Amino acid sequence: MEQGVGSGDLAPGQLLPPMRELATALGVNPNTVAAAYRTLRERGVIETAGRRGSRVRPKPATTARGSLRVEAPPGVRDAGKGNPDAALLPPLAEAFAVSARRGDERPDLYGQAPVDAGFARLARAALDADGVPDGPLAVTSGSLDAIERVFAAHLRPGDAVAVEDPGWGGLLDLVPALGLKPVPVEIDDEGPLAHSVERALRAGARAVVVTDRAQNPTGAAVSAERATELRALLARHPRTLLIEDDHGHAIVDLPLHPLAGGTDHWAMVRSVAKAYGPDLRVATLTGDPVTVDRVLGRQRLGPGWVSRLLQRAVAHLWETGAVDVAAVARSYGERRDALVRALAERGVEAHGRSGMNVWVPVADETGAVAQLLQSGWAVAPGARFRMASRPGVRLTVSDMSVRDVEAVADAVAAAAGPAPALSYG
Repeated sequence: MEQGVGSGDLAPGQLLPPMRELATALGVNPNTVAAAYRTLRERGVIETAGRRGSRVRPKPATTARGSLRVEAPPGVRDAGKGNPDAALLPPLAEAFAVSARRGDERPDLYGQAPVDAGFARLARAALDADGVPDGPLAVTSGSLDAIERVFAAHLRPGDAVAVEDPGWGGLLDLVPALGLKPVPVEIDDEGPLAHSVERALRAGARAVVVTDRAQNPTGAAVSAERATELRALLARHPRTLLIEDDHGHAIVDLPLHPLAGGTDHWAMVRSVAKAYGPDLRVATLTGDPVTVDRVLGRQRLGPGWVSRLLQRAVAHLWETGAVDVAAVARSYGERRDALVRALAERGVEAHGRSGMNVWVPVADETGAVAQLLQSGWAVAPGARFRMASRPGVRLTVSDMSVRDVEAVADAVAAAAGPAPALSYG
């Protein structure tokens, strides 16, 4: 069945045979079919609704949300891929040359510390400057790798995880793929709404994932006031696993308001992808000692460590100031703010408090995407990012200039229709 879903032979939402009927057809014990259905359910492939039967999940874990994309044909500008502006990424040749020379002088061998000392020193200093609680460090192959390892350190299939809605499609795919149950949490421009997080925790969520800044797709950033609310809430639920994703580090100029400190187990993840290049595949992870120790222990039994060649190259980029954080944040901010402002002037609601994305609620998502394509713009369908929240589209400003904004705003205004509110209400 899992292969059928992956190949498309079994469509999302398709009703599956009753267990006894399938057992008879296959000539096996009904308990065997029941066990298979249970495994498929834990993997996020199917869902069961009692007497209404079992069916393929609307967005099964074997079908990545990334496949819900619109490819830009020739002559159409692509504002949907979510990549950073390549012109703002630093050159890497010197950093890798320096790192390679150090490796030639002192070859990296088995048995060395998994985190390069220079990388650790600079990463910890940056975390300290932002008020992130002290904790040991690990290095992972990007944010999603870190989050998956933290989940594995504490959760079991069937556990519920509170996730932002709309939220990062990769995370929304990962949770059911691990057999975990995603619980949607409402957000606004200042981050997750405390009452919605509390509702998820009271419903049994054992973990909550929060994007601190440059939330994908809405651009939300946790404000000081919201952080105070959320910290107080989490202190009342100290056994909750808190994971914070600060992937917007070094591309935004809004201060970080970390939430960690009130729960027994927590983790903060910082990827270098947006500011230094997605292909670097390096993220810093810190957290409580138990969490980081479990992550490092399990990492040793898999890849072992993230290449110290990569770590030294990133450390060189940090040390030499290869990215002008203020200039990068200003560049994204000028384009993002101009687009949000132009849409407001046309009566279109849009969200983009930080980062490189703008989220536009729409009445008809499919129709809006199609009309924008005809107008010369490919955007990301909101279905990639939504669970229970209302339809929308995401535009990434990385490949736009300020001069493009008026034309984009005209096209979006024509396609958007009367827009619903961002939150559920």
